This record gives sequence, structure tokens and C-alpha cells, in this order.
Amino acid sequence: MNLHTNLMKIVTPFIVAAALLTSCGNNATTKTETKEDKPPIEGTWQLISGTLTEKKNTVVTDYTKDQKAIKIINGDHFCFLIHDLTKGKGAKPNFSSGGGKYTLVGDKYTEYLEFCNDRQWENNKFDFTITIKNDTLTQQGIEKIDSLGVNRINIEKYVRVKSN
Repeated sequence: MNLHTNLMKIVTPFIVAAALLTSCGNNATTKTETKEDKPPIEGTWQLISGTLTEKKNTVVTDYTKDQKAIKIINGDHFCFLIHDLTKGKGAKPNFSSGGGKYTLVGDKYTEYLEFCNDRQWENNKFDFTITIKNDTLTQQGIEKIDSLGVNRINIEKYVRVKSN
């Protein structure tokens, strides 16, 4: 046996081991985010119904009739869009939008409204409790803006919008 053959017998197992260790390490560090990694609140939600209770008056709105509303929630921001289905030409033309940052700790969801077509609502904080069951998100909390005389309980029910 010559020196070259002996050296190859000694070095080859180390090269193979190093290659295996390197490839295992790369797999562990190059993990890509999947849908399962995202919090369940993230996504697009269609508003189905809203219940507002102020003083002793309760108003329930069916958002599946004559209008459509969605809420989009990503890692740190939310936005909502509402419009009538008559393109503003019906008896009750409507377009509303807003958004901002949010925090979620357990089931405590807080919206910090930074943008709103009704500018008086901007720069207010709204605390909600959320529940998610299957593809249904329910958020309930108090909307209070002293300067506008708003102090009401708001309960909204959403269903997840399926992606194509």
C-alpha cells in the first residue's frame, strides 16, 4: 500500500461525515414559513354580521345583504373594507375603510386605528376578545371615543375567505 491509498482510507470517512453534518445543518436553518406557522388570526375574513349595543339599544346588521365587508390581518397590521353592492347607486350607498397596527396576546386583540375614512375615528385604540372556531372569527369589545360620544359594545362575526 502506498501513502496515497492509506491517506484516502483515513480522510474519506471524515469528508463523508462533514458533508452529512453540513447538509443536516442546512436543512435545519433553511426552513421556510408555511401557512401552519402563521397565527390563526392572519388572513382575509369576510364580515357576516355585526351587533352594536349602545345604551339599551341593539342593532344587528347582516353584512351578507346589500353590502360586503372584509378584514385583512397580516403579521402586524389589519385593514377593513366595506361597500354596498350597488356601486353607490342604491338607496344606501356606502364605502368605509380603515386600518392600522394591532397586537394579539392570547385572545386579547387590540386595534390601533391609524387610518379611517371617518377621520374622527383615527388614532384610537379598541380592545377586543377574539375566538376562532374552525373558519369563524368572533371579536367582541367596547368601542369608546369620548369626543364623539361613542360608547358601545361591538360584536362582529367573520368567516375565513378561502384562497384559490
